[in-house]
Amino acid sequence: MLLRRTVHTIFSSLLLVSFTGIWLQPSAVLAAPYFEDGYLGLTQTELHQKLGMPQAVRDRKSALRVFTYYAITDWEKYFRKVVSPENGEDVYTFTRDGIEVRYSFSYTVDPSDENENRTLFVRLVDIEFSPSVPLAKIPTLVPEFHPSEDPAAPSFRSNIWLLLFTGSASPQARFIVKEATRDKLEWTLAYQLFSLQGLPDLLTSKALVDRLEISTQSVDLVKQRQRHTHDPILNPYSREFSRHALAPQPPAAKKIPVPKYAD
Repeated sequence: MLLRRTVHTIFSSLLLVSFTGIWLQPSAVLAAPYFEDGYLGLTQTELHQKLGMPQAVRDRKSALRVFTYYAITDWEKYFRKVVSPENGEDVYTFTRDGIEVRYSFSYTVDPSDENENRTLFVRLVDIEFSPSVPLAKIPTLVPEFHPSEDPAAPSFRSNIWLLLFTGSASPQARFIVKEATRDKLEWTLAYQLFSLQGLPDLLTSKALVDRLEISTQSVDLVKQRQRHTHDPILNPYSREFSRHALAPQPPAAKKIPVPKYAD
């Protein structure tokens, strides 16, 4: 029965293409990555086939970054039934160039899926470094990290993070976005790099980063609603940025001394 249904679906799709030239969108269950990172949009099963079973599962306990970690055997036997499966993040830890690199995969579900065991889809990849690493080293530690080298690629910063956009938008990626107006915006692969110690005002490739998030975000959303918190900058992975960072900087202006008065 399943084979006949699959053959019928393929035949119907080909027939539609022959008459209209339009391809049907694949079913969400037949997942595929939306971007070049290779993860966002995969089902949990596909992720496990790609990376193997995780070493642990963690559950966020609050809005802050407070987690409880479970052995994968304990999670599958008991805690998965107590905690909603989509709240569990699969954790993989690697050691690369003497740095501990920990991947955690967050999931989402199709709200229209009413099955007891709903399919989970990767919506965010959280990568932590211990100890912290300079910006220049991240591409060698994270093979999935492919920042644009275009100096004009949308790039933003605050005092503790960098937000880099790369590639073209993917309409399919709206599926893993929680933004209420997601259907009205374009969604692009985004890398957000966090520094617990804060980023220096004069940003260089030596700035230290503790964590990298791979997700999908909207440039339009940043420009329309977040322009007061997202300062546009030159793409830090462009050659132009490297030349700019090496150029001699003008001396800092001397501050006018403020007189001190006795109490």
